[in-house]
Amino acid sequence: MTDRVVLAYSGGLDTTVAIPYLKQMTGGDVVAVSIDLGQGGEDMESVRQRAIGAGAVESIVVDARDEFAEEYCLPTIKANAMYMKQYPMVSAISRPLIVKHLVEAAQQHGGTHVAHGCTGKGNDQVRFEVGFMDTDPSLKIIAPARDFAWTRDKAIAFAEENNVPIEQSASSPFSIDQNVWGRAVETGFLEDLWNPPTKDLYAYTEEPSLGQAPDEVIISFKSGKPVAIDGREVTVLQAIEELNRRAGAQGVGRLDMVEDRLIGIKSREVYE
Repeated sequence: MTDRVVLAYSGGLDTTVAIPYLKQMTGGDVVAVSIDLGQGGEDMESVRQRAIGAGAVESIVVDARDEFAEEYCLPTIKANAMYMKQYPMVSAISRPLIVKHLVEAAQQHGGTHVAHGCTGKGNDQVRFEVGFMDTDPSLKIIAPARDFAWTRDKAIAFAEENNVPIEQSASSPFSIDQNVWGRAVETGFLEDLWNPPTKDLYAYTEEPSLGQAPDEVIISFKSGKPVAIDGREVTVLQAIEELNRRAGAQGVGRLDMVEDRLIGIKSREVYE
């Protein structure tokens, strides 16, 4: 049977270049799976088409925004879940949901392998792979960035050699992961702890010292679930989206910390 790799596809440089790279490495097909978690930015249809342009035999977009808000963010809110008693988990809670949809796609499209873009430095490699092994242990796991020392420079060089269309924004020094629940920014000049975050790091929050007009918000809860804002009924997703805008305008939600990673190293992270 021909190998078929189901790739967690973000649309960025690393996962776009991973499509032809995985095809060459395995001799098989690549199915790209993109999960809409309310991260905003680029239109998901553009992301889907980019995967096809890079050589994927199938490109699937899953709208998981309400599922993420209801079944992942809400339990996190109720548990007041914090990593190291500070960080309201953003990336971490999305990983089991991404695993779920990747495994479903593998089962539906004859996948033999699953692939992710994590390096060997962080916690995400563990979250993904434990999830895959628990959900469908028959799937083989490929992690090109970790297992083949896949750096950004190598990815750009490979793209140029193989005529893979990539975005010019690939030169960004930061690693950013975001969804409707928040943003996580790392690497670049942040690795020097003496460097304060600059204005361009932030997208969800305004500088608190700008002196925005005060905004009073009344959130109604039922059994621990937000059900209305200022008397208007909202879904959990709508509540998060509106509070992102209104609280973000007041600078609420910024966090700059050095955290412990599972593998024993520390990492400076800026969160919104």
